[in-house]
Amino acid sequence: MKILILCTGNSCRSQMAHGFLQSFDKRMTVFSAGTIPAENVNKKAVLVMIEAGIDISRHRPESVERYLNEQWDYVITVCDDANETCPVFAGRVKHRLHIGFEDPSKTHGSEEFIMSEFRRIRNEIHEKFNALYLNKIKPAL
Repeated sequence: MKILILCTGNSCRSQMAHGFLQSFDKRMTVFSAGTIPAENVNKKAVLVMIEAGIDISRHRPESVERYLNEQWDYVITVCDDANETCPVFAGRVKHRLHIGFEDPSKTHGSEEFIMSEFRRIRNEIHEKFNALYLNKIKPAL
């Protein structure tokens, strides 16, 4: 099972989803990419994922251009912008899904509030991707 998760910057939501999906089942090959990739993975995303027992500190943002000619079982966008600007894949895509989340990196306020938003979005990503895995992906493996 080969899965690509897309976001705009590939620094936060897509990286968290990537980490969770890969942790659910090592038989899946999971990648993440961005339409306009950032330079680094968001440090707060790394911290909240470590709290959840998943280390994404070695992940690097990638451009979606790198993956356009490949075949995919799933291409999943996790932000509205990537959903709207998702490029056409020359390779075959069996399932194209959008599972949108707010961008915690755009949160303003105290450090405590910002971290609570990162945790909230992390938990939403875990919940929705776990349901996707259990209900659709795992039965197809």
